[in-house]
Amino acid sequence: MSASKTVRGLRLKLPATSANLGPGFDAVGLAMSMHLTVEAHPATVFQIAATGRDAESCAQLENNLILDTYRQVCERADVEAQALRLTIHNEIPLGMGCGSSAAALLAGVALARHFGELKMSDTELVAEASRIEGHPDNVAACWYGGFTVSAQSDAGVECATFAGNAAWEMMLALPQTSLSTKKARALLPATYSKEDAVFNVQRAALLVAAFAQGRLDLLRTAMQDRLHQPYREEACPLLKSLLSLASEKEIAGVALSGAGPSVLVFLSEGTTLLEAETRLRAAAGEDVELLLVRIAEGATETLL
Repeated sequence: MSASKTVRGLRLKLPATSANLGPGFDAVGLAMSMHLTVEAHPATVFQIAATGRDAESCAQLENNLILDTYRQVCERADVEAQALRLTIHNEIPLGMGCGSSAAALLAGVALARHFGELKMSDTELVAEASRIEGHPDNVAACWYGGFTVSAQSDAGVECATFAGNAAWEMMLALPQTSLSTKKARALLPATYSKEDAVFNVQRAALLVAAFAQGRLDLLRTAMQDRLHQPYREEACPLLKSLLSLASEKEIAGVALSGAGPSVLVFLSEGTTLLEAETRLRAAAGEDVELLLVRIAEGATETLL
């Protein structure tokens, strides 16, 4: 970057995401209406001011995933990482299976693209963030929004996105303690039976069809899973409590959000928020935080 050239500031707004959605392990993600907002301006030294959820963690200059990713991408591109002044407002719970790391990674890559003046398309940006994350499901959903199916290939990351029905209502149930993705993955077996694999293939296909056609009625079956949820119940007791509601008429579908421990519950058409909260409180207890969310659009970038 030329020392005499000043690059304009940038505002990023990135949605939370819920991956897997039952059978779509490491393959599907859903953007949710909670956001990480980052405003960045060139500065002489790195600075962060943060508000919202986990503001103290978001304001740290050391071990900050946004800044670490920004520096890493600039270094790989052999450009100097311009010092930045960041103003962050975060609505995404950290360490709760809501895609906080994917949003932070994408923010870091997008800042590097902008302030490093990198010739990087959106497809390449998503591929780079997916490479760092290790899988594309949350990353693709966060950047493109809606319901996103993604797969890593020799060409990078292949994605297909459905906007989803903005009228569908979901309750996100958050327990008091977080769970690391690394720990959650360590609970999974090395092999699966043919029966369980077929069970998941059927339901994953049905899940894609449900979102493509706006079929809320299919989710009760389409969100069933045998590959990861049964093995994570011990570390995510909230899942076991709320799966008991999956057959009730007020509930359209229940699944662990990402690697957990949060649980995403789709409400049936006509279910009131009072009915939903009453049923969830009865099953999960009073200590669980309940948030109403809807399907969200993807990331936005605005020049300042």
